[in-house]
This record gives sequence, structure tokens and C-alpha cells, in this order.
Amino acid sequence: MPRRLTTTYSGRIAAATPSPSGPSLTVTVSPTTPPTPHDPRGHPLPRRHLICAAARILRSPASPSPLADLADYLRSLRLTLTASEASEVVKALSPDPALALAFFRFAAASLPGFRHDAFSYNRILALLFRSKADPGEALRLVAQMERDGVAGNISTVNLLVGMGGGGVEVARCLELAKKWGLRLNGYTYKCIVQAHLRSREVSKGFEVYEEMHRKGYKLDIFAYNMLLDALAKAGMVDQAYQVFEDMKQKYCVPDAYTYTILIRMSGKTGQTYKFLSFFDEMVSRGCALNLIAYNTVIEALGKNKMVDKVIFVLSKMIESDCQPNQFTYSLTLDILATEGQLHRLNEVLDICDRYLNKSIYSYLVKSLCKSGHASEAHNVFCRMWNSHESGDRDAFISMLEVLCNSGKTLEAIDLLHMMPEKGIDTDIGMYNMVFSALGKLKQVSFISTLFDKMKASGIAPDLFTYNIMISSYGRVGLVDKASGLFEEMEASSCKPDVITYNTLINCLGKNGDLDEAHILFKEMQEKGYDPDVFTYSTLIECFGKSNKVDMACSLFDEMIAEGCIPNIVTYNILLDCLERRGKTAEAHKHYETMKQQGLTPDSITYSILERLESRSQRTARIRKPSRVTSWVVSPLR
Repeated sequence: MPRRLTTTYSGRIAAATPSPSGPSLTVTVSPTTPPTPHDPRGHPLPRRHLICAAARILRSPASPSPLADLADYLRSLRLTLTASEASEVVKALSPDPALALAFFRFAAASLPGFRHDAFSYNRILALLFRSKADPGEALRLVAQMERDGVAGNISTVNLLVGMGGGGVEVARCLELAKKWGLRLNGYTYKCIVQAHLRSREVSKGFEVYEEMHRKGYKLDIFAYNMLLDALAKAGMVDQAYQVFEDMKQKYCVPDAYTYTILIRMSGKTGQTYKFLSFFDEMVSRGCALNLIAYNTVIEALGKNKMVDKVIFVLSKMIESDCQPNQFTYSLTLDILATEGQLHRLNEVLDICDRYLNKSIYSYLVKSLCKSGHASEAHNVFCRMWNSHESGDRDAFISMLEVLCNSGKTLEAIDLLHMMPEKGIDTDIGMYNMVFSALGKLKQVSFISTLFDKMKASGIAPDLFTYNIMISSYGRVGLVDKASGLFEEMEASSCKPDVITYNTLINCLGKNGDLDEAHILFKEMQEKGYDPDVFTYSTLIECFGKSNKVDMACSLFDEMIAEGCIPNIVTYNILLDCLERRGKTAEAHKHYETMKQQGLTPDSITYSILERLESRSQRTARIRKPSRVTSWVVSPLR
């Protein structure tokens, strides 16, 4: 029996050569390409080895042109890829969307006999969607589909809707669906509704929802909540209630977020009965209330001035082990303050006691300080002091600022000295805050004592400290002490600045030592400090009140020559000086100059002008505005 070969070859005779032993034949054999395997339904099965090889070649970092290498590889095997295999290669390249898109285009343009189908287009569109690529890229792919005559399926439409948004993109997607003869399903409608909502086209989204509802489709819980939230924010309250009822009829069970949206919406519109019924329904359904839900209920109750219920819900929040956050305390503070019930703050703090930490105490103190509730801030601060061994620096600074601003300087000094007990290091900024408060109240004896204690504790005064103290001594006429501090500055590393000179010049001039003030002014210029508008205004006022009008006018001229622009305060001082000395013509001349410079007269200017007119006994009346505008208080008066 003849032996059979396991492999059959076919070939063609290339040449025949005669020989003594018989003719010799040369045969060219071409191996037959193995057929592509198919599944039972007749669809070609992807060749996994080929897909892996293609992905490996494309991902190779050593290759300068991986697409060309892939083309060479396939040509050497006399193979090409099917659309399903190209789709799998795109999937393998999904970590690198740019490479996947380049391969997708390469396959259509360079592989012989290759043609993408709807599924391979869906694969690349899904990849672009996940990578948040430019929607224009998707539109170019759709244009390519139409050129190649590839009809998409409903998944193609869903992907395009998800990538695009509202407006023209959704309209284009619906046009494609009609062109391809597709029928929209429930998921497609959901995608269109969400696309309109993302584009803030709430009315269009609701119209699409009504259409899908008529056709018997329903949304999932996420889409329902998205629609409810958009309707609530757009003020479409009745439509939101309608969607909520539809949701329950479609057996979609509302969750905590659903009720949170409805409670917030009905609370903002003042529908007390509604949001309370939603809250009761939420609890009765066993929805687990989270922090957002509790905050929403508290906010709604607050808008409807229901302080007792706010405190009740807060207590239930604590009982359910839901820790309040900063927003919870902010809402509660606002509600208590608005309704004039801040005296119940201790009740709230007692309820939340186990969750109160330094951070929350600090926030409460700072918030109460900013809103001007100094007494309540102090009570919370004392509670924090007794509850924690260490303090919060921000809270201490806020409390110190409140005490200083409210004139409670002794309490401020005590707090300053007690800070180290709570691990808070005092600094020069804190001392300056207290120095400034003492200076405004002319409590210079406390300033001196505190200044000495500060230096003894190793804290060096800075420029602001000296300026505050010189101003404070000048305010009560202690010129020698002010001058002594100035000399101390000059001998230290903390040198005076223009403000320091201005402060001491003002101190000397206002206390009758005009010559010393003028000498200091000259010294200031010699040392390279440029006098500013306050420097000149101070000296002009001092010379004017000492009846040295010529010196005042000379200084004003010097000021102009030096390029220092006078302000309304400077002009008021000069006009007052000239009026008192009876120099009416000069006063009117400067008034006209002032108007030419674009300065607006204030109440002080008009008062001086009335005196000028009265002095000159003119009948013309100066009209004084009924409303004071651009009024500037001179720091020199």
C-alpha cells in the first residue's frame, strides 16, 4: 500500500530538462494560506497570536516607525487583518489613545483589502470617550464612516451623544440614527437627556424625558437624580415633582440623594410642609442619611426660620454618629444669628461636644469675630480654653483682635500673657495689635509697661511698633518720650521710615514745637527720604495755625515743585489757613486750581468757601450739596 503524505502541496512546473535517466522537472510550490477560522454563525474568529504580535510591534520602544514595521510584518506573512482583529488591537493599545487612533487610521489606509466595520468604529469611539478626547476627533471619524459607506449601529449613536453634549451635536446624532435606519432605545434616550443636562439645556432635556416616558422607557436612579437636580436648580419645581412621581410609578426606588435634592428645592421655595414630608418619607423608607442630607435638611429648616427643628435634627445627626463638618456649624451659626438666638449656641455646642476639636473651635471663634459677635466669640474661646491643653494660634489671634477692636485692652493684655500656657508663642504682630488699641484709647501707661515686658521676653520691636508708640505718645503730648523712641530707633538696626518722620513731625508740630518739626523735615530730606503728601500737609497745617501763612504757602509751592501732588485734605488745610488770615483772593485762586486738577470738594471745602463769601460780603450763595461725597478725614485734625 503506497505511503500517503500528511501535507499536500500544489505547484506549477517552472522548467523541464531532458536527461538519460528521464526528464527532470522544476516545480515552484506556493504554500496555501490557512483559512481564517469562523464561529458557528459564520463570523471570522480573531487570530489571537496575530493580534498579540501586532500590539507588540506597535508598542515596541525601539522602533522609530512601528506602523511601517507592522506593515512589513504582515506583508512578509502575506496576511492582513480583519475588522474584528483591528478592533482587538485598538483595545490592546487603549493605554495610549494617540497610538490606537494612529493604528486605526493606518489600517484603513494601508492594509490591502481592509475595511472597518461599525464595531471597530465603536471601539475607537469608546476609547476617545473614555480619554476625554476632543469631540471634533469623533466628528472626523463619523465623516470617514460616511465616506466609506459604513453604517453605524445604536451603540455608535449612544457613544456620539455621550461625547458631544447638547445643541448641534445631539441633533447631528439623531440625524445619523435616522439615516442609518436605527430605532432609539431607552439607553439612547437616557444619553440624550444627560447630554442636554450637561449642556445646561434643562428644558430640552425635560422634553426628551417626556418623549421617552410616553414610549414606556425609564431612567436609572443616577439619571433620575441628575434630572431632578437640574430641574431644581433651574427653578422648574412642578416638573421636578412630576419626575419624582414618575420615578415611583416606574418602580425606581428613590435614594438619600433623591430626597436631598427635593428637600433642598422645597426648602428654598418656602414649602415647609413639602420638605418636612420628604424628610419623613426619607426616614420611613430607611434611607441612610449622610452628611450632605443632614446639612440640606438643616439649611432648609433655617431658611424657614425653624430654629427648634434645626437643633433637633442636629441632635439626631449626632445620635446617628454622623460627624458635623464646618459647613454644618456655619449653617447653624447663620440660622441662630439671623433669628437672634445666639444665646442657644451653648446648647448646640453641648449637643456636638464629642466632635468638637481645636479646628472647629477655631472656626467658630473666627466666624463669630468676623460677624461682630464679640461676647459669643469670647464664650466659645473660654470653652476651648477649658477643653484643650493646647490652643489654636488662629483662634487666639482672632480673639485678641476682637478684644482690641472692642476696647477691652486689659483682657487683651491678659490673653497675651496667658498664651504661652497653651503652647502659643507670642510674636511682635500680636504685641503691635495691642499697642495700637492702647494708643487709640490714650492708655500710654499700659503701653510703656507692656513695651518693657515685651523686650524683656526677648521680642524685639519692629518698625510698626516704633511708629505706633511714637504716634501714641504724640497723641497725649509726651513729646520727649516720642523723641526718645525716635533716637532709640536711629541707634538700632530698625531705622525710621517716612511714616516715622511724619508721625514725629506731626507730634512736634501739634504740640507747639514747630521749629523742631521743621528741622526734622529738613533732616528727613538730607537723609534721602522723600516727603509725601502727609508730610507737607502736616507742616502746612502747623504753620497755618501758628499764623505763619507765608511759610505755609512756601511749603505748598515747594510741594508742587517737588512733584508731590496735593490731595483734597491739603487744599482744605491751605484754604482754611488763607481764610483765617483774610487772604480771600489767594484762597479763591487755589480753589480754582484744585478744581482744575479734578479734585471734588467735600463738606469741609464748602464750609470754608461759605466763610470766604461771608467775609467778602458777597451776595452770591455757594450751593452746598445735600449729600456729602468723597469726604476725606484729615489724620491731622
